[in-house]
Amino acid sequence: MNKVTMGCLGVVALLIIAFLVVGGMYVGMRNSMVRKNEAVKESWSEVDVQIQRRADLIPNLVATVKGYAQHEQAVFDYVAKAREALLAAHSPTDRIAANNQLDGALGRLLMVVENYPQLKANENFLALQDELAGTENRIAVARRRYNIALRDYDAYIALFPQNLVAGWSGFQRNNAYFEAAPASRQVPKVNFGNPAPAQP
Repeated sequence: MNKVTMGCLGVVALLIIAFLVVGGMYVGMRNSMVRKNEAVKESWSEVDVQIQRRADLIPNLVATVKGYAQHEQAVFDYVAKAREALLAAHSPTDRIAANNQLDGALGRLLMVVENYPQLKANENFLALQDELAGTENRIAVARRRYNIALRDYDAYIALFPQNLVAGWSGFQRNNAYFEAAPASRQVPKVNFGNPAPAQP
């Protein structure tokens, strides 16, 4: 073999090696994006399950409160509409917005409860309130995990060279973080501590 042929073979070999290295990096980055995107979906699924669990508790809670506070119909209607909006929402962004509306509605319902000491002493209400509080805690944990998975995914696909691979592969940043509604930060605290004694 002459030097020209050997030089051509060397260039071809280098090109093949470079192609394999770049191709391997592309496949590795794309697979990481798929895994991170699936982690976001899995985390959102847990949030969705907990939101649905809370939505399922609300009719019983409203029915119990109605037994004591029948003239608070405007609050009950507001809670019912917020719950319907949550059940009708499908995308994470819509579910987050509807959940924030439901947070405000539940805050109003619990403020009504403060005016009815006998209701606060009702065993059924106390059990529902405990179950709702446990669900709220599960929502908070699931929301935190979802936000972490989403941040990890968004940061990964925004960095170079992953952003090039993301663009070629159709991956986009999500930015649908699940944050507490501004209104929920302003809801007064409700004390379900020692219930007032029932009036004779």
